[in-house]
Amino acid sequence: MTDLSSAAAASNTAVPETTNPPAKTVGLHFILAVVFIDMLGIGLAVPGLPMIVGEFVEGRDLQAYWYGILATVFGLLQFLCMPLLGALSDKVGRRPVMLFSMAGMALNFLSTALATSLAMLFIGRVIGGMSSASISVANAYASDVTTPETRAKAFGMIGATFGMGFIFGPVIGGFLGSINLHLPFYVGAVLCASNFIFGYFFVPESLPPERRNQFAWKKANPFVSLSNLARRKDIRGLVAVFALVSMAQMLLHTTWVLYNNFRFGWGTFQNGLSLFFVGLTAAVVQAGLLGWLLRKFGEVRLSLLGLTSGAIVYLLYGLATEGWMMYVFILCNVLAFGAGPALQSIVSKQTDPKEQGALMGSLQGLSSLAVIIAPLIGATILAKVSHYPAGDFRIGSVFFLCSALSVVAVYIAWQYFKTHPNFHLNSHAESKAKQV
Repeated sequence: MTDLSSAAAASNTAVPETTNPPAKTVGLHFILAVVFIDMLGIGLAVPGLPMIVGEFVEGRDLQAYWYGILATVFGLLQFLCMPLLGALSDKVGRRPVMLFSMAGMALNFLSTALATSLAMLFIGRVIGGMSSASISVANAYASDVTTPETRAKAFGMIGATFGMGFIFGPVIGGFLGSINLHLPFYVGAVLCASNFIFGYFFVPESLPPERRNQFAWKKANPFVSLSNLARRKDIRGLVAVFALVSMAQMLLHTTWVLYNNFRFGWGTFQNGLSLFFVGLTAAVVQAGLLGWLLRKFGEVRLSLLGLTSGAIVYLLYGLATEGWMMYVFILCNVLAFGAGPALQSIVSKQTDPKEQGALMGSLQGLSSLAVIIAPLIGATILAKVSHYPAGDFRIGSVFFLCSALSVVAVYIAWQYFKTHPNFHLNSHAESKAKQV
């Protein structure tokens, strides 16, 4: 979960001239490695963790239920610790906080690999949630070691690294998990430990003592940005759309592996491969096709078409009777991968340039809440339907809920665009003029 804009706002002072170029380069490369390994590690865990939970419980319903709780614990700790780590890094420097993150992630993977009970899995999730919240500190470090002219490029590199980690993590984790369920977590522990050792011996501090601030609990409060977002009456409809879409996406993410296992008998490798396909398709659309889609449809139409496409594909996921159909439906959902950036651009244009960082941080906080709530809802529903035969359509109930949430999001977005004079649903030329 990146928040590039708010992280950039965290450090807007030029880089001191005393920092030499090699140190800058090493530091930035270290941050890229941190972000990649963070997301690679999360991706490594996705195909195998639900299966490991099944080793300690009896029945599919308990497997789904306890995995949902583990996912919620991870999301809650990440939500609470992300601003806390950022504020601490302003006080003590970026380097110690980043090293804490890498050590924590190594312990998280190791405790999961060695787990002999649900309690050990919980310990790993708690440590992992606290440690993986380092993305805000990673962006602050990048801001420290770049100039204003090169900062955007650095943030772009971090964003791309973030995506690459999550694209390759599930497929690697799925392959390793097909050999041994615990192997991906041993690999993750080794990667994080190696990164910690490199950082400890070779990476300099990016924030000198004279530029550090006093710690303030207000800055560490994750609910402040959400309260600011709630006061934005001018974009309230679009905020509701973001909330609904985020909830639907997280419902899918947290039930995908177990649903495919219950429905099609997929193991870790098949699930990892499917998640790789999802990530690759999203990357191709957002990095290669998004400009063409915006020119063809405009931001408003693309957001509405993408939300509609998502609602239909969620329904199809729940009705699928063969595993290969999931790949076909993913390809059919191209427009949905462009809806998020289009909506974000629309909201951004409704906001004062001086408040962009706060806005993006607030939207990230909204997504973080979905990471906490969605696993409990999705796991509870999946647990209730897990006893049905593989061919029973009711096993897809979570995806039917995702579809319903998306339909509501389409309606709210349509009403918002129709009632606000800045948007013209019926004019393609004017819609094109509003594109990024």
